[in-house]
Amino acid sequence: MASTEHTLSIREKLGYSLGDLAANLIFQTLITYLAFFYTDVYRLPAATAATIIFVVGLLGAFVFTPLIGIAADRTTTRWGRFRPWILWTAVPFGVLSLLAFSTPDLGEHGKVIYALTTYSLLMCVYAANNLPYSALSGVLTGSMAQRNSLSAYRFVAVMVAQFIIQVLLMPLVLILGDGDRVQGFERVMTVFAVVGTLFFLITFATTRERIVPSKDQTGGVLQDLSDLLRNRPWQVMLALTVLVFINLALKGGTYIYYFQYYMSAPALASFLDNSGFNGFIKALNAGLNGAGLSGFTWPEDPATSAFSLFNACGIICMILGIGVSRRLADRFGKRDVFGGALFVSTLFLLVFYLFPPTAVAVAFGSFMLHGFCYGITIPLLWAMIADVADYSEWKNHRRATAIIFSAMLCGLKIGLSVGGALVAGILAHYGYQAGAAQQSDAVVDGIRMTVSIYCSIPFLVAVALLFIYKIDKGMETRIEHDLQLRRSGADAAA
Repeated sequence: MASTEHTLSIREKLGYSLGDLAANLIFQTLITYLAFFYTDVYRLPAATAATIIFVVGLLGAFVFTPLIGIAADRTTTRWGRFRPWILWTAVPFGVLSLLAFSTPDLGEHGKVIYALTTYSLLMCVYAANNLPYSALSGVLTGSMAQRNSLSAYRFVAVMVAQFIIQVLLMPLVLILGDGDRVQGFERVMTVFAVVGTLFFLITFATTRERIVPSKDQTGGVLQDLSDLLRNRPWQVMLALTVLVFINLALKGGTYIYYFQYYMSAPALASFLDNSGFNGFIKALNAGLNGAGLSGFTWPEDPATSAFSLFNACGIICMILGIGVSRRLADRFGKRDVFGGALFVSTLFLLVFYLFPPTAVAVAFGSFMLHGFCYGITIPLLWAMIADVADYSEWKNHRRATAIIFSAMLCGLKIGLSVGGALVAGILAHYGYQAGAAQQSDAVVDGIRMTVSIYCSIPFLVAVALLFIYKIDKGMETRIEHDLQLRRSGADAAA
């Protein structure tokens, strides 16, 4: 086992983080807009959209991800185990991202088949790209402090992608499509496909795998699975990952409906005017027009603008939370910081149930506080999963990084499929009518319940699970110390 206490350069951290920026241009779009795209742009029935999202998500979780995890751990190339997968999938990922958000007119049944096929292929390539990418973070260095730092870089990049998607995507769709959402989505996704492919290639070129399993490591797939099933921290992290991503998909996919149908349009317009947003946009439009870009005019729809500003404020606060995450984790340990911050962030979601449609400023403030607290947890989730890989090696004297990350990505996809399906399923249950100017009182109340009560439940269960997760600050230090001695001894014997 190679010596692994390597200090990562800023160049390598930045290069690695670009891979997450590229993946999240698509990932965040799926979380936030897939249900909306299927119901309001491609005009699939809400129940059909829910079925596609759920079925493909489970296919990705239980078929694509485990197979990729097994294959990646057994990949041997001159570039390492995980880096080549990023290279191999860069172009297919971009192409399928564009196809999944295209809208060919194939008739009622043809549209369903097209959506099912393109989303399935995208999820397959996403697994082949993102699983090795995530596992790569566990083999760049054996230092837990360096992993905390790498996670901070990585998730600032995630926040940049999230800002682009949640703040700018819908305005860009309307701008580039001249008000036509169909053309707008296709043009925006073309840009994302090109940029994402380039960033994946940079990630491949700037990283290096340093933790290499010893050549005499024995055991096959069944041994790997047996190790997982006996690994209590892995079991907790799997359940926690499912719950976190149920929340993200459920919350993220519902906010656009919340602004479109629950919040008061006059109140939103007044808030945008009083906050100075409208003045800023007016100056921006004037500048663009003065530069000859008369077609690039910010949309006048208050719900679209307020939704973009809402997400921008939340993301800025999440970045601030990420900024203090490493320091808190180094001092108190990842588990305790993650659990405390997640609990407090949930309280700021629950209070959304109390807000009337006119309480725009209060809703913004609550979401910003939620964003800061949740931002603290963002880098810690994947750093904790890397710690679970170390725990498995420490306990079993065998390292199987990719299959551990594949299990977590399996949980991620289960969470996204359940959460995404719940968005469309809840809307269908309450009687949502796609494209209607107004929805029934039952639909509006269902939207309000979803962004407050329903999406808080997974977070509260996740906090409870952390009481049986035993890798605290003391164990982190012990595992890192023991593995360093073990790897040093292996190097001396080699």
